[in-house]
Amino acid sequence: MTDDSTFEAAFKDVFGGAPEGAWAAPGRVNLIGEHTDYNDGYVMPFALPHITRAAIARRDDGLLRLRSADMDDGTVELAVADLAPGTTPGWVRYPAAVLWSLRQAGHDIGGADILYDSTVPVGGGLSSSAALQVVTALALTELHGVEGLSRQDLALLCQSSENTYVGAPVGVMDQTASACCTDGHALHLDVRGLVGRQVPLDLSAEGLRLLVVDTRVKHSHADGAYGERRAGCEAAAAALGVAALRDVPHDGLAAALAALAALPDDRLRRLTRHVVTENRRVEEVLDLCEAGRLRDIGPVLTAGHASLRDDFQVSCPELDLVVDTALAAGALGARMTGGGFGGSAIVLIEADDEQRIGAAVSAALPQSRQFVTTPSAGARRLW
Repeated sequence: MTDDSTFEAAFKDVFGGAPEGAWAAPGRVNLIGEHTDYNDGYVMPFALPHITRAAIARRDDGLLRLRSADMDDGTVELAVADLAPGTTPGWVRYPAAVLWSLRQAGHDIGGADILYDSTVPVGGGLSSSAALQVVTALALTELHGVEGLSRQDLALLCQSSENTYVGAPVGVMDQTASACCTDGHALHLDVRGLVGRQVPLDLSAEGLRLLVVDTRVKHSHADGAYGERRAGCEAAAAALGVAALRDVPHDGLAAALAALAALPDDRLRRLTRHVVTENRRVEEVLDLCEAGRLRDIGPVLTAGHASLRDDFQVSCPELDLVVDTALAAGALGARMTGGGFGGSAIVLIEADDEQRIGAAVSAALPQSRQFVTTPSAGARRLW
């Protein structure tokens, strides 16, 4: 990623004028709480230092012109008045969706020139699309002086735009993490009430590292497998007579599974078991963080991966290989992170073991790339 002055110069080269400002929004790692957000449950993500930047200038002719410095597809030009769900292909549908949703909500926002660049791995399960949406929403609303929208409001608008315009049935965790996380903290979020708590998470002070391993296996939330699992969770909740699987308490899991056993689709039992136990794991990790027992998070992460692999069935051979290799090399815990079907894994390790475990993972999966990460700042204006 270039420095700010070079990014500003690139905008001038592309669009012929100066930007009015630049904003950034991060990707995220979800420490624990996978596929629980759309079940009204609990999640615990934190923001990555990897960001998507947007330099922007307003237009008065009703055109939205978008360019990515990371791609060779040139400038895409769209008429704001013609934006509609299902009409915009490729990556530009994400920022187009945000502008469309803002206008649908009654905000007087017109055309713009926007140049993007990013260090968030695309398709790595680290919320590159959420970062793209959030940076667009924050830039457009701040530049146009839109008032009365909180960071959580922006996250909800971005989620709605991805659901409606893009057609991906995602929950609200990714957008909330990008918009609301703070430096040095994980965000414990009760999705039903959108009640968030910033939880200090200083792994380095305890001699620990969190290694992110991108398998380079790509995923897309718009594909059917993600939606099938969400629909299955909703069907299980309906069969149990609850609003969402979050309403099945951990001590009521056995009874819920017994009730679902009468149905012909065993998949609903597996989905339910994952969501209920994963919500419990989020609360366990919260308690461990608050007690300063960060090493003890490791086994909880590993249990979460087993549940995602066996019950929710969203892992893949490459993710399993990373997790198994890291654990065999002495990692404290490991699991896939994100929606699954590829993407990334996280590995909790002793700082002294970083090189050795990283080398073992690289040898097992040479295509992978990895980096050590720390909780970082959420979306913000740069200049």
